[in-house]
Amino acid sequence: MSREKREERPGQPIIPELLAPAGTFEKLVTAIHYGADAVYLGGQQFSLRAKAGNFSPEALADAVSYAHARRIKVFVTANILAHNQDFDGLDDYLLSLRKLAVDGLIIADPGILLRARQIVPQLPIHLSTQANVTNSAAASFWLSQGAVRLNLARELSLTEIIQIRAQVTGELEIFVHGALCISYSGRCMLSNYLTGRDANQGNCAHPCRYSYALTEEKRPGQYFPVEEDERGTYIFNSKDLCLLERLPELVAAGVNALKIEGRMKSIFYVGGVVRIYRAALDYLASLPAEAWREPTAITLPPVFMEEIARTGTRGGSENFFDGRPGSGEMIYHSSREEQTALPVAVIKNQGQEPLVEIRNVLKTGDEIEYMLPGIAVIPLTVVAMRTEQGEPVARANPGNRVFLHTAPPLSAGAENGILRAAVCRK
Repeated sequence: MSREKREERPGQPIIPELLAPAGTFEKLVTAIHYGADAVYLGGQQFSLRAKAGNFSPEALADAVSYAHARRIKVFVTANILAHNQDFDGLDDYLLSLRKLAVDGLIIADPGILLRARQIVPQLPIHLSTQANVTNSAAASFWLSQGAVRLNLARELSLTEIIQIRAQVTGELEIFVHGALCISYSGRCMLSNYLTGRDANQGNCAHPCRYSYALTEEKRPGQYFPVEEDERGTYIFNSKDLCLLERLPELVAAGVNALKIEGRMKSIFYVGGVVRIYRAALDYLASLPAEAWREPTAITLPPVFMEEIARTGTRGGSENFFDGRPGSGEMIYHSSREEQTALPVAVIKNQGQEPLVEIRNVLKTGDEIEYMLPGIAVIPLTVVAMRTEQGEPVARANPGNRVFLHTAPPLSAGAENGILRAAVCRK
């Protein structure tokens, strides 16, 4: 279904906007290719992902131009929790975003929100999840302060989301996929304490993903495992959020936007996750009105969860959706689950033998798959490769550009499409 066809139909809910992360220009292009309705990104200041690629003023202009040419919205983060010195340069930055005609600002700090309303009242304000909206009264307050969309706290159940929806008329946005913070709605001081990098200023070192051990002062150099049980020592490491199977209930609840976390993740993650949620929303949009009489009875075909498992995460958690999460929502044995598939190439020029840029080692004879927009993949065998100068090669390394001859020919391949391969286990 095209992105424009989200109008209300009798007996059927409106399909929410799909909002994707764009930590770099390539990730923006990938998210758009695989079906995002909108992207969110940060400039070089005021963003909670200072270590993402982020966008210089020139790159930001290019990003907005590229997205708008394809009728995709661009929301820019200015979501740090600000100190006085952080307001230096804020006015000029906001004015530059207005000049670029970005589609909205994502803000957490009340002072930045107030300043944005004074300096660029034309730009819609989306309240960040960092503002911790957990009830209807708080939602009403922020809407009265000029926010038009609220990204609700990730600590809410579906029941609470429905209650807030019934009480307010502003737009509601829900995180549906990606990393979860061990702290409340991302307001964490662990990184600052251990590394001096302030998560609330965009510099999180992610110490919740570290492996920990215990030392005793009279036994220097001796490390004792910190274990809840025999599974391991990643004691703060939560599984990733995955509400894919709960999309029917969220759609029926009347939320306006579904957000995917991951500005610092790979294009394989961005493309893989966006394509699955896009396909799932399109599947739901295709259902007859009768199906929506009982949204909890709607189930996605198993292939959707099979595909999401191949994107490489820390496993899946539905977090607070049905109630408070327990120890089963943690991953103790490692920082992440083993990845079952890896990207091997990105198509740069399409054709019977497309020009591709290699991301992981690729050899003739390898079995690979082309990730179509939507849920389908095309199995392929690498028959031959040749360089841009026409020289045949049997092995291509990351960064190489080669023309790819496959069986069957990749005539359906499109520019910016991703090719993947199964991970070999020794």
